Amino acid sequence: MSPSAHVTPLQRVSDTEAAAWHQVVAASTAHDLPGVPAPHPGHIHAQLTQPALGSRRLAWLATAADGAPVGVAGLRLFTSTGQRHLAELELHVDPGHRRLGTGTLLLSAVVAACRAEGRRSLVATAAADSPGEAFSERHGFRRVLALDHLLLDVARADDAAADAEHPGYELACWTGTVPDDLAEAFAAAKNAMNDMPMGDMDYGSQTWTADRVRAMAEVLADRGDVLLTTAALCKGEMAGYTEIVIRAGETRRALQYDTVVVPAHRGHGLGLWVKAEMVRRLRAEQPGIVEIETDNAQDNTHMLAVNRQLGFRFHRSTHEHQLDLPTT
Repeated sequence: MSPSAHVTPLQRVSDTEAAAWHQVVAASTAHDLPGVPAPHPGHIHAQLTQPALGSRRLAWLATAADGAPVGVAGLRLFTSTGQRHLAELELHVDPGHRRLGTGTLLLSAVVAACRAEGRRSLVATAAADSPGEAFSERHGFRRVLALDHLLLDVARADDAAADAEHPGYELACWTGTVPDDLAEAFAAAKNAMNDMPMGDMDYGSQTWTADRVRAMAEVLADRGDVLLTTAALCKGEMAGYTEIVIRAGETRRALQYDTVVVPAHRGHGLGLWVKAEMVRRLRAEQPGIVEIETDNAQDNTHMLAVNRQLGFRFHRSTHEHQLDLPTT
């Protein structure tokens, strides 16, 4: 069947285009992931209009003959040294307009942009056994990483580890941008994320500096998100930390961002310590938040064990897929 949609690249995304984008994503999410909340309209608007950290964004909107939005594609082009080979795809088609070639049209536009930008790897996330996974595999993507998504009931979480003794270590907590006296130590700790399990994904590496961690916090603040960080300190070093983000407009669910323990400080229970303390912070500072969502690579057995000890329960699985693109 010939494609019935028209694909338009979006330049400066208007309020109307952002609303159309949200309409497609909400319909796609409700169909493919029952029970999973769609992103808030304000989050979609900020994602499409606000600058990102270490990347820039291209976007396309597919419309039917009557002008109704039927599909969207977003392409994140990484710009940091160590990741300039990489692009990340988000693609949704309204369930009522699938099997008409809309997704293929959008993907063609994305692949052309990747080639023009000299990207060798295009990655996309799809729920396990979902229409998105089947679409990815039909179009030549290969599965490179399996993730388990977990949910924690904040009220019922086991936070006893927050009371554990850790001689030589102390906790530090902040909201938003890292305090100046911790910025360099925080950047050094963030660089430990480069050894997290990434399966067969051609992910590359990131380099964090004090300026970059400040910039990340600014990006989230500009979107209206709340960033909470709890860290373990040891003799001027940051031994580990955990981050939670509450997106703009969100009233129930927080998202787990990084949890890191620096290699030299592993084996002392610091990851569980900072995460348990974060649970207590959420209860005290954000009483409306009732659950935390996290995801872990299925082979990250240590962090999965830490999360289960806190009370996280399995929610769903997703797979990262990668399309390898020829480069000249």
